[in-house]
Amino acid sequence: MSKLRVDCYSISLDGFGAGPNQSLENPLGERGHDLHTWFFPTETMQTTIFGKDGGTKGIDNDFAVRSFENVGAWIMGRNMFAHSRGPWTDDGWKGWWGDNPPYHVDTYVLTHHARPSLEMEGGTTFHFVTDGIHAALDRAKASAAGKDVRIGGGAQTIREYLKAGLIDEMHIAVSPVLLGKGEPLFNGLDVTASGLKQVQQIAGEGATHYRLKR
Repeated sequence: MSKLRVDCYSISLDGFGAGPNQSLENPLGERGHDLHTWFFPTETMQTTIFGKDGGTKGIDNDFAVRSFENVGAWIMGRNMFAHSRGPWTDDGWKGWWGDNPPYHVDTYVLTHHARPSLEMEGGTTFHFVTDGIHAALDRAKASAAGKDVRIGGGAQTIREYLKAGLIDEMHIAVSPVLLGKGEPLFNGLDVTASGLKQVQQIAGEGATHYRLKR
């Protein structure tokens, strides 16, 4: 049965999933890069995202490998796709990842502003959904054809699906950094109300990993 998953989502010790003031120069927000220092060196990141050889193996990479398994569609918020806000402009923006994004399946972007679907190299097609999280999930599950749907982020998108009780599994990587401010993941949420319980805690090379399941 298709599951809705969050994988390899990094947060700081004080609970932030991104730094403040996202911009073209700081796609992860100020100091947001620090959250992912466990992930960037892994073999999975180097080969899948950067198209290079090498990279580290170990516990961190094991979680990275698992995050791409059995994924048939993705969902993400607009902030994860673009730095811009408001109505789309004809500026040629096609995401942060170049012509061949690392998703390779249909990817549904939550937005308040309509835009035609955007077909990229490697099998990724971005679809822009304006009628809410449930509509995006229905379309993603249909595209996934029995495989899982992965939420890529950001924090607000994950929060919306948590509040709706729709997430089946979460993998949170807690990085040993303090941001002080940014985009909080769990602040004000009763995660237990969504039925999630911790099933695994393991220390990796650069982060501590927690898995939650319904």
